[in-house]
This record gives sequence, structure tokens and C-alpha cells, in this order.
Amino acid sequence: MTLTVAQIDRETDQLVGEWLPLSQAAEKLGLSIGRTKQLLKDKKLVGARRSGGGQPQIPSVFVAHGEVLKGLPGTLTVLADAGYDEVESIRWLFTPDDSLPGAPIDAIVKGRHTEVKRRAQALGF
Repeated sequence: MTLTVAQIDRETDQLVGEWLPLSQAAEKLGLSIGRTKQLLKDKKLVGARRSGGGQPQIPSVFVAHGEVLKGLPGTLTVLADAGYDEVESIRWLFTPDDSLPGAPIDAIVKGRHTEVKRRAQALGF
């Protein structure tokens, strides 16, 4: 299985802060690396290559309590439908939005993923 993962830019890398290499994400999810790559391919998770290349990395907040963060896969689908690639999706999720308040990912962590999905749907128009 070939997995294409975009290179992250410095600003987005700094927005995210803490990353998990694919192998650690797989371990935290209790999945094989192959199954975790499939989650990336299916857009249930997004990741990027950071400076220096190497294996894809996933923002650590995307994995909570041994699972993909609730509400994240649906939000990623909406963002992909709006034409956002992996890096753009990560940037959007981690960019502060005064109307939420905080970044969309903070709202998802707090269980407000429906509100975040509505905002993401508006991006497509």
C-alpha cells in the first residue's frame, strides 16, 4: 500500500506542537502500522512529514484514550469535501478562531464537534 503524505510547513508544525510518529500512534491506538496507515488513507486521521522527512507524524491530540478523537473523522471528511488537503486541514483545525473561542481542535476535544463540522461545511460554499 502506497501512502502519500504531505510535508508540513514550519508555521503549521508550530501550531500543532506535539506530534506522534506513525509507529507511536499505532501503538496508542492498539493497531498495526498497516491499519494506522489505512486510517490515514481513508482520511479518518491526517498526518504529515515534518522537517527531516522520516515516517508520517500525527498531531498527538488526534489520539485520545486509545481511540481516534471522537468527531475528528467526520470533520476531516467535511474538510476534504471542501477541497482541503492534509496540511490545510491540520492548519485549519489548529488555527485559533475567536468565534469558538480557541482553535477548532480545542472545541472537538471538548465534545463540540458538531459545531466544528458546521463551520467546516461552510468552507465549501
